[in-house]
Amino acid sequence: MASWKNATGALDRAATLRGILRPTEVAEQANLRRDARVAEPLRPFIERYWSVRWDLTGQPPFRSEVLSHPSVNLSVEQGTHPRFGHDLPAVLLHGIVTRRFTVDLVGAGRVTAAKFRPGGFAALTGVLPGNDSVTRLGPQLGLSADRLLSAVLAEDEDDDRSAVLDAALEPLAPEPPGPYLDLLGLVAEMMDDRALVRVDQVAALGAMSVRSLQRLFATYVGVNPKAVLARYRLQDAAAAIDAGEVDDLAGLAASLGWFDQAHFSRDFRSVVGVTPSAYLQRSRG
Repeated sequence: MASWKNATGALDRAATLRGILRPTEVAEQANLRRDARVAEPLRPFIERYWSVRWDLTGQPPFRSEVLSHPSVNLSVEQGTHPRFGHDLPAVLLHGIVTRRFTVDLVGAGRVTAAKFRPGGFAALTGVLPGNDSVTRLGPQLGLSADRLLSAVLAEDEDDDRSAVLDAALEPLAPEPPGPYLDLLGLVAEMMDDRALVRVDQVAALGAMSVRSLQRLFATYVGVNPKAVLARYRLQDAAAAIDAGEVDDLAGLAASLGWFDQAHFSRDFRSVVGVTPSAYLQRSRG
């Protein structure tokens, strides 16, 4: 299996805006920044820091939607309205989102966050947050949420806020476990290789049984490899449509491993909320 530096490099190159639905519309409403300057001891666990700020005062809410990566996020959030049922400001821990991530940007606010690699939070802490959960940071990291919140909010620039998060998390980084490093290599292949459409293909890449692969994902990621593969292929589909590269939805479905367009349409709608044809029509509008 590739070294963790090779695996994380492949993941970083493939990530970019991957998963953001209708990225052009999002860019018109919010200022999204990414910061890949992660301390070396944290790089096996954290992909990047990201920040978003918006000011829609006096305007209607804007709905942002993402086909999320199978990743945990740690966020410092402030704003004029509660988010995810929590009064702000707050330090929030976001578990893996199993469907699409939907949030309405209301009023004014900003977020600075650490995006963990798939399995990275569990490898760092030994804890798996509940899927589809958003909770205030408790004892999972051994950090004072109040002190972290105060330190981050004391900085005005996004990059400086990311640096505060990085400095707080760096002392927590252990030596990455060997099985987790194997996982990183497999996830990089799953994201990058559109020909990977079945779990047995991934297991063969890792020279392990399907059951062993499932246990590996259960230990670190918290969702099964079949769900992760499906998410990456749906990300590929949405990205191709958003980029204006799709005229033939049946051909797109076949290229990403679906046996027919009907199954592709069903799976796409169950996660994205609309059919591929409706999503394509909106992207052209």
